[in-house]
Formats: sequence, structure tokens, C-alpha cells
Amino acid sequence: MLVSSFRFIESNQSGVPIGRPQGRLISAKSSVVFGCISMKANLLITFHFFVHSLLLLFYGKANSTIRHLPSDFCASLLQNSLKSRDLLTGKLVHTRIIKSGLHLGVYLMNNLINFYAKTGFFPNAHNVFDEMPVKNISSWNNVLSAYAKQGRIDAARRMFEKMPYPDSVSWTVMIVGYSQIGHFGTAIRMFLGMMMEKVLPTQYTVTNILTSCASIKWLDIGRKVHSLIVKLGLSSYLTVANSLLNMYVKSGDPVTAEIVFDRMRLKSTSSWNAMISLHLQSGRLDLALTQFEQMSERDIVSWNSMISGYNQRGFDLEAVNMFSKMLKDLSLKPDRYTLASVLSACANMEDLNLGKQIHAHIVRTEFDTSGPVGNALISMYSKSGDIERARKILAHSVTSDLSVIAFTALLDGYIKLGDLKPAREIFDSLKDRDVVAWTAMIVGYVQNGFNYDAADLFRIMVREGPKPNSYTLAAILSVASNLASLMHGKQIHATAIRSGDASTVSVSNALTTMYAQAGSINSARQVFDLVRWSKDTVSWTSMIVSLAQHGLGEEAIELFEEMLTCSIKPDHITYVGVLSACTHVGLVVQGRSYFKLMKDKNGIEPTPSHYACMLDLYGRAGMLEEAQNFIENMPIEQDIIAWGSLLASCKVHKNVELAKIAADRLLLLEPGNSGAYSSLANVYSACGRWQEAAKIRKMMKDRQVKKEQGFSWVQIRNEVHVFGVEDGLHPQREAIYQLMAEIWKAIKKMGFIPETEAVLHDLDEEVKEQILRHHSEKLAIAFGLLNTPENTTLRIMKNLRLYSQSQIVWDISYGDVDDEDLESCNSGRMQFCGAFGPFQVKGLGSDSPHLNHNIPSHKELQKQ
Repeated sequence: MLVSSFRFIESNQSGVPIGRPQGRLISAKSSVVFGCISMKANLLITFHFFVHSLLLLFYGKANSTIRHLPSDFCASLLQNSLKSRDLLTGKLVHTRIIKSGLHLGVYLMNNLINFYAKTGFFPNAHNVFDEMPVKNISSWNNVLSAYAKQGRIDAARRMFEKMPYPDSVSWTVMIVGYSQIGHFGTAIRMFLGMMMEKVLPTQYTVTNILTSCASIKWLDIGRKVHSLIVKLGLSSYLTVANSLLNMYVKSGDPVTAEIVFDRMRLKSTSSWNAMISLHLQSGRLDLALTQFEQMSERDIVSWNSMISGYNQRGFDLEAVNMFSKMLKDLSLKPDRYTLASVLSACANMEDLNLGKQIHAHIVRTEFDTSGPVGNALISMYSKSGDIERARKILAHSVTSDLSVIAFTALLDGYIKLGDLKPAREIFDSLKDRDVVAWTAMIVGYVQNGFNYDAADLFRIMVREGPKPNSYTLAAILSVASNLASLMHGKQIHATAIRSGDASTVSVSNALTTMYAQAGSINSARQVFDLVRWSKDTVSWTSMIVSLAQHGLGEEAIELFEEMLTCSIKPDHITYVGVLSACTHVGLVVQGRSYFKLMKDKNGIEPTPSHYACMLDLYGRAGMLEEAQNFIENMPIEQDIIAWGSLLASCKVHKNVELAKIAADRLLLLEPGNSGAYSSLANVYSACGRWQEAAKIRKMMKDRQVKKEQGFSWVQIRNEVHVFGVEDGLHPQREAIYQLMAEIWKAIKKMGFIPETEAVLHDLDEEVKEQILRHHSEKLAIAFGLLNTPENTTLRIMKNLRLYSQSQIVWDISYGDVDDEDLESCNSGRMQFCGAFGPFQVKGLGSDSPHLNHNIPSHKELQKQ
């Protein structure tokens, strides 16, 4: 009713308020309504105006129009209307100001600008500013601040440049405005301009500029700001000290950060949290825990810092224990960051029971499982092996909110199950698929052997998705490596050069492997040599292994010695490569020394691959007795790789007795191993014991053990053509066989003598020659010669080891032919380059044509 009285007293005898807006009549009755609306205003100020009106009545002035209100009273009313968000009262006061002729007062108009700006009526604020006949610095700053808070920094900058004399508030508004939109460098340059104009900063200015320095790690500027703070005597302010501490922590200067912390007379919880964060970033978990325990008061940030710090550093059990201690503090409740960190710890430990307990706590407390917590639950269940529970949680949440981390965890779970279809469905439903999500899906395909699906997805990404990063390019280069596709690998290489990613470690390593796998070892070495300063262990290892696989043992050993000279620590794969190199060159003594060096100096425990390399080293050197002693004294259980390596050596040196032992042990470990039967039969055949060889082959047939069939393929004009031994299915078979016969006849005239003893069957010499002549790689070469112009490089790919004589013959006769053996000789694992299943070959580049030839599956090739 007080406000109603105010409305009534303000009216004249006719009941029409003097301050009516735009000639609209407001009766005494409606003034009550306005009074009710304005009850949110400060009652004390309204009462003051009521008393003021009663005094006017007492002196006989009630019958005249009240035209002059106190300016400070209107300003107070505007300020209280702003606090209560009472827009109507503020606008009525504006009308009253105009009617009372108070619009010439700068102080009152500044309050009016501030009212409109902070209540969202910025055009009104700007109009008031434009109509002010006299403006002071506060008038400019009010409008400037409104622009900056709205994110209209360009408009704010234009107004700033029009200001006659910007003060510290003006500069600070601009600095804060740039910082809020992430333009930290511009904010810092603005501060430097402020110093050049000799405008003294306030504590609010320096706290904001220190935040900008911390965000982009401009430590040098931060130190200069620190010196200025000391000179101005601002270091005693707690907010300034905390900002300094935070800047040094985030900029990587722990020494100065500790000095600042020790010199702080007053320390808040934020101060202690900053030091805890510093110690956790430096990996000094013990110091972080010490400071955490010294805190008299801990907030949720303190606990979260410790829990996430333990989790990120791999101390997942400690993170869970810290979470358990936190639950005992009844004054605090876990937030989404707490739960996400502890669930991540459970996921890393793959502790399903513990994760279920935390999930139960979330359910009991009715915590919102959307966002980070839901993603953490999905990751935990996926990594812990309960993919079905992860699916159920996903079904009850919004798929488009799935994070990349949760998606990759789900993807990993589906990969373990061998089921990528639901993973792709989830990927397709993601709302914001960033480059990490695309890369994760591509890597999932690659790791599960779906190379062509990975290639298809990459093509879609190039056309529709985000720009591939170095990890995406490295993943798709591995597809080209698996398929030994030099053409596609070169396309990706060109893309990496254009994007500037070719020099990154991940891409350069992938390029080295791709060129080596595709048979272009010289290009692989060029890529390796171009990476001068950023070579890591993987870089050196990739090149060493590639050289060893191509039979360049001496070069591989030289590169390994250079690696040691550069103080690059080799890993277990590096030693596989160098031991394999020693095998190719026949350096038994040096191989032994490297094997000892690996254990004694680098502390690497030998794996089955290392033992297989040593067995191959002894076997190729003819030291079969040493090989047998070595395998029997191995500290680990002998596996199929070890016995298979020994069996292969027995075949070379025609040691039947040892071959029988190795084959028996191999078949005990893997009864269906076709290589054991074939190798033993070949040993018998090499020794002329045809009956024993026939028995082994009959036994193999009776037991329905099928031998791995060798085949070769060549890519001509973007089409892949696959050939088997005595292949009769190709449309050009007659021309291929005719050309092959002519070539065979010509090279025999040149002095070539076929190694018919390599055909380990009791057949006539003429039949043996025909078998050699119709090997798959020779048919592929003949086809290539028929369908390519002169001086064209032919690149023949195989899934099995190539006879050495075949390589020599074609190099001598036709010169420019690259014939690649893709068997990994260091581990006995064959790389089929995508020949495991039926797929359609497609170009990897966005403009590449589709390849229309379907490569047959391994089973289909066996039927041939």
C-alpha cells in the first residue's frame, strides 16, 4: 500500500499520474495494480519517498504537481530495481526522470545506463548514452562493459578507441572481454598497451592478465607482470597471490610456484589446491598427498584433484581409496567429476565388482547419470568385460551425448567380441563426431582386420567429416601397409605432405612401414632419413625391422649401432629386428652378443620371438645341435614358433631325425598345424625318402589337415588380379601360359638351369619344370608383361615365401620387377595383406576410382 500511496500522491486532482507513459491515462484504481507489481522494490526507499510526499502535503504543496524529485533518491530506486529485476519500476523511474528534468544529471543517467545494460535492454542503454549531453568516463565504461559482456568485442573495441581518456576500468574491461572469448594473446597485448599509456592496473586487472598468461603459458610475460605486482604492492591481495600461483603452476615453473606459495601470509583452499595440482602434474604424488593432509579445510576440488591425479598417473587403486575416504566426510558429496574419475580408475583396473559398487552408490544417491557419469559407466563396463550392461546403459541414455572416450571403450569391447556392426551404428548416431571419434572407428576396423571398411570410412571422412589429423593418417597408412598397396600409400603420403603432418612421428613411422611392406625399401629409407630430430624408438625400430625383412642384414645392424650411438633405447621389437638381421647375414657371434646385451644392459626379458630368432640364427648357420640345446634349455615353455623354426632348419640341412622330433613336438602343441606335416614331408623328400614323405602326406589327408595355399597378386590399372599355382581360371590364361613358355625357353637358352630339386615330389624332371614354370608369381609376372607398357614397374605380392631363384631370374631377365615376400621371417607369422576374406578393393583417395575386382577368400583359393 505504501507504493500505492506513492502513485496516488504523485497524481493530480483528476487522478492522472504526472509520470504516465506516452499520454496513457492511469487512474487511481490502476495505480494500485502498479503498486502491487512494484512491491518487489526496496520498501525502505519507498517509505522514504512516502515521508517526503507527506512533508510536501504538510506545507500546502499537495495541490501542485510534484516536478522535482531528489536525484539520489531516483538513483537508489534504479539500483534497487536492478537488484530485484523490477523492469517496470525502472522504466517508470526513467519516465519520472525525464518529466522532472533530471536527465541532465550525469550520475543519474549513468545509473540508468547501468540498469538497462544489466537487465538485457542494451539498445535502451545505448540510446540513453547517445542522448546524454554530458558524459564522463563512467558513462563510457558502462556501455563498454555491456558490449564486452555480450561477447561483442569488436563493437567494444571501436567504442574503446573513441574514448577520449580510457582509465584503468576501461582497459580492464577490454582485457577481460578478450579473455572471456579465448583471445588470450590479444588480452595480453591490450595489457602491454595499457602499460605504454602509463595507466596503473588494479588488482582485478592483474588477476585477469595472469589468467591469460596461464592459459597460453606465456611465462616470460607472467614474470614481468609479477615484477609489476611487487612494485605496485598488490602481492598482499589473496586473489592476486592465487592468480600468480596458478600462473606459475600452469606455465610449468614449479620452483617459483613453491616460492610464491611459501611467501603467502594468507592461504585459501584455492592456494592449497593449486599446489596439489602442481605436484600431481610433476608426478610427485607423495608431496601432493602431504599438502592435501596439511589442509585444514578441503573442498570438492581438493578431493577431485587427488582422485583424478591418482587416476591419470596410473595409481587407480589409490584413487579408489581416496574416494572411499571422501565418502566419510559427510559435509561433501561427490560431483560428476569425482564419479567420472573413480569409475575411470575401476575401468583401468578392469575391476567389475568395484565398478558395480560405485554404480550402486550412484543409484542410491539418485545422481544424474547423463553426461560424464553415464559415459564413465559405459567405459567401465565395456573395459571390464560386461559389454551387455554397457549396452543397457547406452539404451537408457541419449546416444548423441556419448563421449569419444566412452565410444572408444565400447568399440574396444566390440572388437574383443569381433562384432563391429553395433559399434558402427553407434558411431553413425553420434551427434558431434570429431576427428578422435572418426579415428577410433577407423583404428577399430584396422585392428579387427577390416581394412577395406577402414578405407571406405576414411573416404567418407575426407568427403564429409573433419580434417584428418596425424593419427588418422597413420591409421589409414597401416591399411595401405596391410594391403601392400603402394599406390594408395603414396596418395596418403601426398595428403600428409599437404596437411603438414608428414613430418610427425606417427605419420613418418607409418610411412616407413608402408613403403617397406609394399616392397619399396629405398623410399622407406628416404622417409626415415628425412625425420632428423624427432625420431623415437619406434622410428628406428621400424627401419631396422624393414631392412631385416628385406634381407639387408648388414644395413640393419649398422643402423642399430647408430641408434645406440644416438642414445636411443631399443625395445623388444628392435631386438627382434636386429637378431633377424644377424640371421640373414649369418653373424652368429654378434647375434649372441646382442641377445646378451638385450638382457644385461637394457633389462628386456626375451620373448618367444627372440628365442625363435636365435633358433633361426643357429639353424641357418647349420648349428643344429646348438639349436636343439638352446630350445631344450629355454626358460620359457617352447611354443610352435620355436619348434617351427627348428623344423625349417632341419629341412634346409636335411636332418631327418631332428626334424621328426621337432615335428612331433609341434604337432603336440597344435595337431592341426599343416606346416609341421608339410615340412616333415619335404625333409623326407629332400633326402630322397619318397615313401616316408608319401606316408606323411597321406596322414595329412586322412586327418583332413589342409595345407596353406600360396598365391600371388598384381594390381594393374586399379584392378587386382590373383593367381594360384597352375591357375586356370583367369580369362587370359592361354596368353599367360603361352608367354610364360616363351620366356622359359628364352632364359634356358641364356644358361638358366631350373632347380627342379626344389620340387619335393617324386616326379619326372619335365613335370617338375612345369610346376616351377607355373608358380603363381611367374603367372602374375607374365600377366603384368601382357597388360602394361614397356618400362613399367611390376610389383608382385605373395602370401608365402618366394624361392630365391625365381627372384634372381626375373631381375636378370626383365630388370625392373619388384617381387615382394611379405612373410614376417622374425616371428613366423604370415601377413596375407587382406587376403583372408572376400572384399571389394576401393580407392582410398576422394577422387580415386573404385576397383571392381573381388579378391577371393582363402577358402575359395583352396578350392581352386
